[in-house]
Amino acid sequence: MTSPPAQHSWKFFRTGGLDQVALETAADLLNLEHLDQKLWVALSCPVKGLEIDEKTLALIDADNDGRIRVPELLAAVKWAAARLRDPADLLKGARVLPLAAINEAPEGRALLDSARQILATLGRPDAAAVSADESGDTAAIFAASPLNGDGVIPPEATEDPAVQALIKDIIATVGGVRDRTGKEGVTAEKIDQFFTELKSYAGWLEQSAAKDIAVLGEATGAAVSALKAIRAKADDYFARCRLAAFDARATAALNRSEDEYLKVAANDMKLTAEEVAGLPLARIDAGRPLPFFDGVNPAWAGALAKLHEAAAAPLLGPGRRFLTEQEWATLNGKLAAYETWLGGKAGSAVEKLGLPRVREILGGQTREALAALVARDQELEPRYKAISDVNRLAHYHRDLRALLHNFVNFEDFYSPDRWAVFQAGTLYLDSRSTELCVQVPAPSPIAAMSKAFIAYCDCKRAGSEPMKIAACITQGDSDYLFVGRNGVFYDRKGRDWDATVTSIVDNPISIRQAFWSPYKKLIRLIEDRVAKRAAAADAAASSKLETVADRATDPAKAPPKPGEPPKKIDVGTVAALGVAVGAIGGALGAIATGLARLTPWQLPLVVVAVVLAISLPSMAIAWLKLRQRTIGPILEGNGWAINGRVKINVPFGARLTQTARLPPGARRTIEDPYEDKAAKRRRRLFWVVLIVALAVGIRAHNVYFNDGRYFWQKKPATQEAPKGGDPKQEAAKEAGEKEAAPPARQPRSE
Repeated sequence: MTSPPAQHSWKFFRTGGLDQVALETAADLLNLEHLDQKLWVALSCPVKGLEIDEKTLALIDADNDGRIRVPELLAAVKWAAARLRDPADLLKGARVLPLAAINEAPEGRALLDSARQILATLGRPDAAAVSADESGDTAAIFAASPLNGDGVIPPEATEDPAVQALIKDIIATVGGVRDRTGKEGVTAEKIDQFFTELKSYAGWLEQSAAKDIAVLGEATGAAVSALKAIRAKADDYFARCRLAAFDARATAALNRSEDEYLKVAANDMKLTAEEVAGLPLARIDAGRPLPFFDGVNPAWAGALAKLHEAAAAPLLGPGRRFLTEQEWATLNGKLAAYETWLGGKAGSAVEKLGLPRVREILGGQTREALAALVARDQELEPRYKAISDVNRLAHYHRDLRALLHNFVNFEDFYSPDRWAVFQAGTLYLDSRSTELCVQVPAPSPIAAMSKAFIAYCDCKRAGSEPMKIAACITQGDSDYLFVGRNGVFYDRKGRDWDATVTSIVDNPISIRQAFWSPYKKLIRLIEDRVAKRAAAADAAASSKLETVADRATDPAKAPPKPGEPPKKIDVGTVAALGVAVGAIGGALGAIATGLARLTPWQLPLVVVAVVLAISLPSMAIAWLKLRQRTIGPILEGNGWAINGRVKINVPFGARLTQTARLPPGARRTIEDPYEDKAAKRRRRLFWVVLIVALAVGIRAHNVYFNDGRYFWQKKPATQEAPKGGDPKQEAAKEAGEKEAAPPARQPRSE
């Protein structure tokens, strides 16, 4: 790849964490071949499953391998740019091609003339633009002239009845070809093939006079056909009879064993069954002639009767009911020459025309008139080829913008008002809609590398081929997304499809889901444990009931022995339970003591810290995966070769998937006539108790921290200082009184 010109400066923009080249000017398109392919977002894409006209993609796919690669896209841009006044028009994506947009260069001049001819043919000679649909309507464009440069000459191309009849004979014998308008005609190759067959057939008929070898005239062919149909079985019959004449002991074996007849008789009998047809023509005996009617194999009775009628009776004499081996050899000898002549038949494709018509065509001048029509059609080929180029340019002018902005960059994918060509439609499922739906042939083994939550769905619609989509859910949670759920898929044309989830690639959808995930798992775990315990208890109760029922209904079963002492509880078990209960109580007491020592503003912080300690790990994992979320592996499952890391961050994912929200200005009535009133009262009581408990706790905290002791301990009485007087004098007075006080009386020792 050559280095880019120094005078061209590329512009890049950053979207979704990916630097992408901007395509804004004609210079960008003309220098696109110099852009390093490492900077392209995609390197190849399929021609199926995209929201671009498949005719456009087929025109770009030069090697018809079902994929579009960088060189093919560059060739399409270069071809279109050479025929437009301003190549930047390719970046507009206009629905029609203005005639003024075509340049006056040699390539564009012929194309412009063809565009005007198309519009004139369609009855719009004054139109200033042509669309891809109009230029592709070959049936309407070429309907006015049966000669349109495609090399196919239909009967309508001439008014000469003889030439029209010749064209129809060619189509009826060697086949025809459909032209651009859908009419059937002949080509130069078909004409040459037809006349070659004519000459071969005429030469074969004129070889050695056919009347000398046609011993039965026109009936000779039927006689040969009847002879060939029975020849293998007749030769087998006479060979068996000769072997039986050689040794009579072989007769039984030559007539087949009884076991073979038993096998045939065990099945439903059919005279044409293969088992019956494989048996000899008649019973084998030494020197026995072949009968035509009596005692013959039922599967071959019709063929023997036809041989008698078409060959034996005319050549050997009527009234014969048997055919000896010598007569069989004579019959073959009389028809051998004609059979050999038939084997060398040539030109059988035109045989149905008959010899008179064959000679008429070969002796006439219609071939020269047909050759003149072919020459006139070839002269029109360049003119009508330009009409095809008009259609090609109209397709490129309309669709290249979309392909470039979904191949060189992914501007359409990140655009707020455009859809990418690989977005197949919108899936509505579980109170949300997702626009990131890609048509895929099957679930991809590398889809999990996208780090996105993917729901593969089978979509069905009456009158349409079923399809499979990969839908990325990028907002909400996955609590009720599972295999088997049904939704509705709307394609880009607005048609609705029945969608059923068939498989899921599970990955985090949002940080909110990750926050609640540990608690939901805990609730599910508790529910599972409770369900298992309930099931076990139910099974035990059912077992006991069955045992009691068996003892009540079956006297033979001995009742349990009376007076058995109850099983004692192990002391060690009791001690272990006591230790466990004490440990749990101590832990709860420690927690309660710790909480009691907290100030009111510290308690919420502790609660938040505990919640974060539980939820933070799952949130961190979800955050890491959401940062790595990309669409590349999903597209590669549909045949793309993605070169850049096309990320789906959280804000962009929130745009791709929309959750259910009430419309602005909507009114909602919250009174539910079927609400569980008792449950509602229980919830209210719970919140009241919780609020009271919190209030008591806060009061206890305040008392403890203000008085230096717990709120349930008695507060010591304090003496108030007398009002008035100097505080220093009062303190000195109190100290003097303490010194003057007599010492405490000591107890007398004995």
